[in-house]
Amino acid sequence: MQDTAAGKKLFCFGYGYTCDVVASTMLAEGWAVAGTTRDNEKRCYLKQQGIKPFLFDQDNPLEDPLTFLKGTTHLLISTPPNDAGDPAYIHHAEDILKIPSIEWVGYLSSTSVYGDRDGGWVDEDSEIRPSNRRGSRRAKAEEQWLSLAHDSNLPVHTFRLAGIYGPGRCALDSVRAGMSRRINKPGHAFNRIHVDDIAGILKASMSKPDAGRAYNVADDLAAPSHELIKTACEMLGLPVPPLLPYDEADMAPIARSFYADNKRIRNDRIKAELSYVLKYPTYIEGLQACLDAEESYRARLGPLANQMTGDGE
Repeated sequence: MQDTAAGKKLFCFGYGYTCDVVASTMLAEGWAVAGTTRDNEKRCYLKQQGIKPFLFDQDNPLEDPLTFLKGTTHLLISTPPNDAGDPAYIHHAEDILKIPSIEWVGYLSSTSVYGDRDGGWVDEDSEIRPSNRRGSRRAKAEEQWLSLAHDSNLPVHTFRLAGIYGPGRCALDSVRAGMSRRINKPGHAFNRIHVDDIAGILKASMSKPDAGRAYNVADDLAAPSHELIKTACEMLGLPVPPLLPYDEADMAPIARSFYADNKRIRNDRIKAELSYVLKYPTYIEGLQACLDAEESYRARLGPLANQMTGDGE
């Protein structure tokens, strides 16, 4: 990566949906950006966007990490963890510690690390006690990265993301595809977060680093999924599916696992410490923004639009 007027260089491990939005913001401000992908077609897309691409996955580390990471000031980790933890940490933690220019590291985690709370509230000081494999993997990866903050003074920040949505990746898409069902599990609710707010919160943290800090990245409204689907149907002028009792629903294990955890996420810290004001405090404003932005999103990504709905997270 070459120097820019801003003198800032962002390197993204696991360049997916969220990293694409963050990188677009930084490129517009004159940053240099690099990112890793497992896919050669996406690699071409990154080049077209002015992003330096590198191939990387859990079985294939960076070929020349010290050269590829040289000059990086901001490091964003969005690689999906496995049972051993985060692949970027496993392969390149020691290399990252050798990059003196790093000012900020962000690890994108998940609110799944809190596990099931029977509908109760959690904040960043709540106990980490995941109740499924997905949450356990995230908790392990968090622990790995935070160990570098504690032991080596690497400026690591952890962002526990609620359900991510945005243009091309939201309830509007599943409703149009005829794949949405309104599952009713009484008392159950999810928090969500629009991808533009994730980018804004990360940027706010970069401007006000606090090494070792964790942040819940969630909207203001924990709501049942069936209310989200109803709103999406109404926005599109499509029939609202009937409510289906949870106990009667035939769901794949991965879908059912999302209903196993029930909690509400407090987001006070991003507001108090980062002075961040949510652009989309509820899914209602967020879905309308998605509807408004869909055409330009599809035009920018072209044939990669469907692929980019998958995240590096």
